[in-house]
Amino acid sequence: MAKQLEVTQTKSAIGRKKDQIATLEALGLKKIRDVKVHPDNPQIRGMVNKVTHLVSVREI
Repeated sequence: MAKQLEVTQTKSAIGRKKDQIATLEALGLKKIRDVKVHPDNPQIRGMVNKVTHLVSVREI
């Protein structure tokens, strides 16, 4: 497994369910093309999996 994940928001959260918006906020993503680096652990992977249609992920 990679040590870190680079998560980039690729689509807008407008019109999405509240739990998906909250997940994006918890990942630190506020607008399109925001990039955040997170440790690679099951909690972050689960959050990314919930909003996989709104973000792109790259292992660092």
